[in-house]
Amino acid sequence: MKDIGFRILQRERKISRQMIDQFRNVVTPHVSDNMNRMFSAGSELRPYFKQGKLIGVALTIRTRPGDNLMVHKAIDLAEPGDVLVVDAGGETTNAIMGEIMLELSKKKGIRGCIVNGAIRDSSAFLSGDFPMYAKGVTHRGPYKDGPGEINVPVSIGGMIIEPGDLIIGDEDGVVAIPAHEAEQVLIKVKEQEKKEYQTFEEIKNGTIDRRWIDETLKTKGCEIDEISK
Repeated sequence: MKDIGFRILQRERKISRQMIDQFRNVVTPHVSDNMNRMFSAGSELRPYFKQGKLIGVALTIRTRPGDNLMVHKAIDLAEPGDVLVVDAGGETTNAIMGEIMLELSKKKGIRGCIVNGAIRDSSAFLSGDFPMYAKGVTHRGPYKDGPGEINVPVSIGGMIIEPGDLIIGDEDGVVAIPAHEAEQVLIKVKEQEKKEYQTFEEIKNGTIDRRWIDETLKTKGCEIDEISK
């Protein structure tokens, strides 16, 4: 019987490399809009890197707040293209990752990291192109005792992330797309991209129709005084 709360599981499935390639130029607002704004990690996660984009396969870790033993193990288990998704309970008293783990992650081909907790050695992250999202920064280091779990569902800022899900992050934040729904989301995102391109063209040409604003206000019962001419 597995020790619940202190165990390492196998990923049963993960997003395909071909599907990841089709999302490389997709922005997080388009993904969020087409998942009804219900699958974002929340604004408390801030980007700690100079440039770049996060996209890859979720390798999930749930750890005791302030402890990174299982994060170290996850780095050793990671495959190129993985994204470490660490639920450390949102506690920022102790850092979960620092510069040494940054270099280990880059060496393994890990594409980035999300920490629902704190990091340290922040200048090493802020000056580079390794995508790191975290809740805060502290100089206080972590413990290495456990417990924790690898490849289990985790929750960060109200967003549920399953092992193998698609993770996308940019300057606006982080989203997770369930692996089995990625194709459907991609179709909707591409439709929105075309629609927004058309809107920008209409703005440029002065042909955009803004009647929807007054129509919506009237539908909602807003009283509008007529502007005298």
